[in-house]
Amino acid sequence: MRVVSGIQPTGNLHLGNYLGAIRNWVRMQDEMAEGSQCLFFLADLHAISQPHNPAELRKGTLEMAAALVACGIDPQHSVLFNQTQVPAHAELQWLLSGTARMGWLNRMTQWKDKAGKNREGQSVALFTYPVLQAADVLLYQATHVPVGEDQKQHLELARDIAQKFNNDFASEEAPVFTLPEPIVPPQAARIMSLRDGTAKMSKSDPSDMSRINLVDDADEVMKKVKKAKTDPEPLPSEEAGLEGRPEALNLVTIYAALTDGTVAAVLRDFGGEGFGKFKPALGEVLVETLRPISTRFTELLGDHEALDAILARGASHAREIGRPTLDAAYEALGLVRG
Repeated sequence: MRVVSGIQPTGNLHLGNYLGAIRNWVRMQDEMAEGSQCLFFLADLHAISQPHNPAELRKGTLEMAAALVACGIDPQHSVLFNQTQVPAHAELQWLLSGTARMGWLNRMTQWKDKAGKNREGQSVALFTYPVLQAADVLLYQATHVPVGEDQKQHLELARDIAQKFNNDFASEEAPVFTLPEPIVPPQAARIMSLRDGTAKMSKSDPSDMSRINLVDDADEVMKKVKKAKTDPEPLPSEEAGLEGRPEALNLVTIYAALTDGTVAAVLRDFGGEGFGKFKPALGEVLVETLRPISTRFTELLGDHEALDAILARGASHAREIGRPTLDAAYEALGLVRG
């Protein structure tokens, strides 16, 4: 079993990033059977498909690498790298572009959503983004790819491209590409803003009080939790009582996610209590969970040489794993390489 997954290299990481995606990666790595392998990459090539700030992209790439390691991704057991250091991703994308079809890409829901009404003004990279995603996983003969609802269509496209390439340029006995199967990760907690329970926690919110950052110290975490928006009613004893109370639901959801419990279990313990008792308890759980992550994250951010070394080692390993597939694709297409 070989699992491949990528993540956008965003900076200013917060609790929502950790509980939404990163923690699932760590658990996947830790539960992997002997002989199986995880490859995790920072999708910096994908990031240039839309307008971006080069300095912010570089900073965000290093921050995401630091966050993944701080949260538990072990570079000794998983392959951690950024796309740019493995040129085979871009090479294979071009080789697969001869197999992918315009009609397939036109049907991609994310293309329609991101392009909106200004399709003519979008970059070619945004349109062909799913072909690079296909290359990302097919390059490593991935057997499984973790996907959320918004990425299922892109994995189906990767399978279609792989199948057509195999049919057109390889034999049934010796296909060039493995068709990856989806893994649907456990439902990730949806973490909302501490100032508005109807909006997702986001680094773009102008108020730093709206989020718990991975670099926040214990005092900052407790202050933000205590000042988090709530309502005057005590916590209910059953989930139905949270209906119409988005801020209360958000805080209970965070507590449940951090303790690997359920909303119902949290309400059994705190039902009838006011936020004066619940908020300090939530703050303590947050501090205990995030303290080792924050400490390691800050250490790594201060040591760019260590981060560069981690990404370089991972990229070297990734290039080695992907080389046979890239060679096979060139050979199948009849391209003379010397």
